[in-house]
Amino acid sequence: MLQYVNVMIDGAPVRAEKGTSVLDTAIHYGICIPHLCHIPGIHDMGACRLCIVEEVKNGRSKVTASCTLLVEDGMVIKSNTDKILKMRKNIAELLVAQAPNSKAIQDVAVRCGVKDVRYPFRNENCVLCGRCVRICKERAKANALGFIGRGKDRHVDHPPGRLMDYCKNCNGCIMFCPMSVTPCGGPMKKGQERLCGQCDSQLNADAQKMPGVCVWCELGKGFQCSRYLAV
Repeated sequence: MLQYVNVMIDGAPVRAEKGTSVLDTAIHYGICIPHLCHIPGIHDMGACRLCIVEEVKNGRSKVTASCTLLVEDGMVIKSNTDKILKMRKNIAELLVAQAPNSKAIQDVAVRCGVKDVRYPFRNENCVLCGRCVRICKERAKANALGFIGRGKDRHVDHPPGRLMDYCKNCNGCIMFCPMSVTPCGGPMKKGQERLCGQCDSQLNADAQKMPGVCVWCELGKGFQCSRYLAV
């Protein structure tokens, strides 16, 4: 038998199934919490940190990733405070600096209000979101990909010399990779990286007035927002 708990998100009382995450609960009720590494039905690891929220307990707040935070009865969550919006915007800005050739990340930056990138562009082809690794393990049941190395040497790769023994050629790792779709103008060459911003017009004006409300903006499709994957 399903059990439910009462949660307060941004001042709105909601009823959530016990065991679900704060992020999934917010998405279900049309509360917009930008995210990148989250995939419905796949376990979360809180890699991108875009979905951060404030959990308020005993008058004190703690910033945490909402995708790995499970709902509890009486829980109070704030997802769009000035503090959270500023931190989330900075995270999105760092992601664009790291991988400007991802339309998904460019879309997220627009959704988070990024207007300028203050950090040096690195033009990397991976942001270690772990989407490919988790899809390969949990949906394809292949375990052909994994994280290798630590710190600055950490990267995604297949077991050395054993790719053909595990890979099922399902292309799931490609379909769910945020780097699989380049910006509309094509790949940016080294030294010419920039914040694209051309999709700003796709962000509904209501979203700018009410950043915490999901308005089904077109940007959601760009980074496979859970609202679109769930329908």
